Amino acid sequence: MIRPDTFAFDNTYAAELEGFYARWNGERVPEPRIVHLNAKLAVELSLDSDALASESGAAVLAGSEAPEGAVPLAQAYAGHQFGGFSPQLGDGRALLIGELIDRHGVRRDLQLKGSGRTPFSRGGDGKAVLGPVLREYLLGEAMHALGVPTTRALAAVTTGEQIMRQDGLEPGAVLARVASSHIRVGTFEFFSARGETDRVRRLADYSIRRHFPDLINSADPYLQLFREVRDRQASLVAQWMAVGFVHGVMNTDNVAISGETIDYGPCAFIDGYDPGSVFSSIDHGGRYAYGNQPAIAQWNLARFVETLVPLIAADDTEHAVQVATTELEAFQPIYQDFWLKRMRAKLGLAGVDVGDLDLVNELHRIMAVQGVDFTLLFRRLAVAAQGDPTEARALFTDPSAFDIWLERWRVRTAGEDGSGFGQARAMDGLNPVYIPRNHKVQEALDAATEGDLDPFRRILSVLERPFERRAGLEEYEGGAPDDFGPYRTFCGT
Repeated sequence: MIRPDTFAFDNTYAAELEGFYARWNGERVPEPRIVHLNAKLAVELSLDSDALASESGAAVLAGSEAPEGAVPLAQAYAGHQFGGFSPQLGDGRALLIGELIDRHGVRRDLQLKGSGRTPFSRGGDGKAVLGPVLREYLLGEAMHALGVPTTRALAAVTTGEQIMRQDGLEPGAVLARVASSHIRVGTFEFFSARGETDRVRRLADYSIRRHFPDLINSADPYLQLFREVRDRQASLVAQWMAVGFVHGVMNTDNVAISGETIDYGPCAFIDGYDPGSVFSSIDHGGRYAYGNQPAIAQWNLARFVETLVPLIAADDTEHAVQVATTELEAFQPIYQDFWLKRMRAKLGLAGVDVGDLDLVNELHRIMAVQGVDFTLLFRRLAVAAQGDPTEARALFTDPSAFDIWLERWRVRTAGEDGSGFGQARAMDGLNPVYIPRNHKVQEALDAATEGDLDPFRRILSVLERPFERRAGLEEYEGGAPDDFGPYRTFCGT
């Protein structure tokens, strides 16, 4: 049973930002049932996993019941979606039920996605279905295991409903999601677009207190806020690129100022390297393609800093625009520094050499020409570092260009580790064996929708330890078979 002290909520967003949300309750559902509970995360949040797994726990995590201390609310935000501005979006099928202080003293939101209609639903049903809920569960936990900042899943809960979607009726579900916060670029845009500068300031001040307390006494806190968010986004996207992740819908309402990956919808990981990779069913122009993500991040940050201009220098707009522009233009070199540092580590390059950027770019060019498997190549380069490039060469239909690059790489690494063992071990700690391969993810989701959760549980256990090769898991290492076809994903949660 859920005891009154199960959730020790401390709800600052609700208490300090009146007018930034709508108080609301989740819809009652006929038969809430825990599909999968993240017991380790529950412990981290100082929650009783047995209580959460109970019938009353399932009801709470489905949104049917509000636990003591909860202040369920739907947050207001706007957003640029595929470049076009929507002045009012908001949580159309999600409720923030409260904030928890975890075992490390970090404040974290607990949100329910799929808990029913809210005042921001805009004609939607406010529901989610099992496949997309489990997709977000898998992808978020995979990213966490890879070391990429991300929201995480506390639980997936079925509701006992059947929800109509494009392929017919599907099992209804709710995702209990944990995040450092759900403050988005779009949250700032909501009030900025209405000319409510005082509320933008209140939101900025709250964000600083919550995420960047070192800035509280800064002489220019709002410019510093932008710098912090910029740098976190630069680091985050560099990490996406380094593991081959495609977010798929980088709208400004899907950009968390905390620097976490948020809102896994039409997302996927690339198999064969292709900067133009798009997996979203609605991204017809490739705006959010894999290779476009750094530029889109900067575009989104431009929308963010526009909301802060009146705060940066209220009495001198021209000056505010100038300094904001300068800080925005710094994004690309900052991003490149983060990305190149990660690529050096993935290639086992110690120190810094002026030719490193060209060396890295040349490898990417060679991979793109032949569509070489991104994850497999970097993993196999650790074997090549020990003197045997056979497995890496086998990924190329024509390895001649790779052989030339390989010699450059060997010259660059000469003398850094005589045996190559130390270099290889370091590389294996950064280059995963297992990622959420699209065909295996889809296989697990299809089975779950039909009532078989074993493939989901198996792939989840694989992805929780991505850098450690284990016997019997060979089917999770490679890319999709030829008959899998082009992969398309949909906005489902």
